[in-house]
Amino acid sequence: MDRVPEKYFKHMANSTGIYEVRVEVGSDIYRVFSFFDKGQLIVLVNGFQKKTQKTPKAELELAEKLKKQYFNEQGN
Repeated sequence: MDRVPEKYFKHMANSTGIYEVRVEVGSDIYRVFSFFDKGQLIVLVNGFQKKTQKTPKAELELAEKLKKQYFNEQGN
């Protein structure tokens, strides 16, 4: 994802391939976690309104769980 600035799409440290998509609507900032499937498809899994600098651990854990569930259902 060389074309998208890290401000809007970045890899989450301490994750297994989870990326954060940043969306601004007015003065509100939202984050949507995502991951790649076969290098081409970006799967969006869970989103939340970010109100602090720190990413909520529970949100990242949910993204990891949903990613695992997705690949289990795909048979990958």
